[in-house]
Amino acid sequence: MTIEFKLNGKLVRTDDDPDTPLLWVVRDTFKLKGSKFGCGAGLCGACTMHIDGAAARTCVMPISAIAGKEITTIEGIGSPENMHPLQQAWVDISVPQCGYCQSGQIMSAASLLKNNPSPSEADVDTAMAGNICRCGCYPRIKQAILNVADTGLAYNAAEEVKA
Repeated sequence: MTIEFKLNGKLVRTDDDPDTPLLWVVRDTFKLKGSKFGCGAGLCGACTMHIDGAAARTCVMPISAIAGKEITTIEGIGSPENMHPLQQAWVDISVPQCGYCQSGQIMSAASLLKNNPSPSEADVDTAMAGNICRCGCYPRIKQAILNVADTGLAYNAAEEVKA
């Protein structure tokens, strides 16, 4: 069974088993390694991508559930040469320590700012509560999100995809 969907703005097809989690299809079939495997139960947030613009845990999302949908990965919102404002904020205040969770953190933050361009600290805490950082970089993560919100550079993920 062939499944079609848009991946970072490009129509793609896969014949992977329909029960294969989206994370593995993106990483193994399409070779986009930015999204990480953490817990395998959708609890840590390392695998977060956008599905039709909303943050979703992809380690538990079967590929069959995304037929016809728009998937955006961390690679789809920016690049080292053309960083998304959140990626730049991460660099500016040295958010990551080990960096493993950061793509999921940024994707969750991007979804938050899409829906709430001017979040309070409590809004950020609530929206980011499902993303675990083993290094404890939470204060810097929150500050980076608030810095981007303060600049007014919050964005619509569907419009930011770098085709």
